[in-house]
Amino acid sequence: MTEWEIHGVTFANCNCDYGCPCQFNARPTRGNCRAVVFSRIERGRFGAVPLDGLKMGFAVTWPGAVHEGGGTMQPFLDETADAAQRDALLRILTGQDTEEMATAFWVYARMCDTIHDPVVTRIEMDVDIKARSASCTAHGIASARGAPILNPVTGVPHQVAIVQANGFEYERTEVGRGWSEATGRVPLHLEDSYGTWFELHMNQSGLIRGQAAVAAG
Repeated sequence: MTEWEIHGVTFANCNCDYGCPCQFNARPTRGNCRAVVFSRIERGRFGAVPLDGLKMGFAVTWPGAVHEGGGTMQPFLDETADAAQRDALLRILTGQDTEEMATAFWVYARMCDTIHDPVVTRIEMDVDIKARSASCTAHGIASARGAPILNPVTGVPHQVAIVQANGFEYERTEVGRGWSEATGRVPLHLEDSYGTWFELHMNQSGLIRGQAAVAAG
């Protein structure tokens, strides 16, 4: 198994209501799961292969809850990566060179019956965790944007987060709202549903915990 580590930021949008009941081991809001996920690696390596500054993501659907399987995934990878870096990104994204159940990437990939060949494209990400804002594009395949939930009376941004002491995706995620589109082999359209922003820090053994810093937007 190749040792690796990545540290960066993720924005994701799924079709659940704000807060996403799946985060609490409940059924997804609409009985199924549809999501677009963007991740930017600020610092990272896969063995001797550097991954600093690279981006990756996927569009995915499941007919029921994630743990019930049957999903279909479309990965997309940064066109600025060379061949070795693309292979490394895909291996991380699909849970290879990863201990069993150690990361969300491992779980999501194992719960998919079909993982399509990756699309290599220009990926742009403008993400601010603290402000709960995001604008992400994988040209020709997917886009997502995020914003804070607004108080319906005052219009003030609602500040709320989820903390998971033993999660395999994040320790803390900021909660907001999101909109997404994906085309190609996994088409989907999401509008004003659960958005989530978190610091991405993990290796082949799982999350690297206890990090106080938040990746820069």
